[in-house]
Amino acid sequence: MAEDEKKFSKQLIGKTVVSKTGKRFGEVGDIIFETSSGELIHIVLREPTVYTKKLELEKTKEGECLIPFSAVIAMGDFLVVAEEDII
Repeated sequence: MAEDEKKFSKQLIGKTVVSKTGKRFGEVGDIIFETSSGELIHIVLREPTVYTKKLELEKTKEGECLIPFSAVIAMGDFLVVAEEDII
């Protein structure tokens, strides 16, 4: 990834999370990462949609929905995730 293509985590907060087919999941509320390696582990969803709440997603202790960062396939105006990788 070129230097000018790097994204900082604060730039991702508040972005809408959608599937490849355009289904809306919610917004990025926070990002969970491994402190020793810096590896991004999960996206914590803020304001999950009704569709998202029906899915059997992993949740935090506080009940917030988590999406594995490995499911992210594109970042731009939206965070696009591969739905088949999270359900």
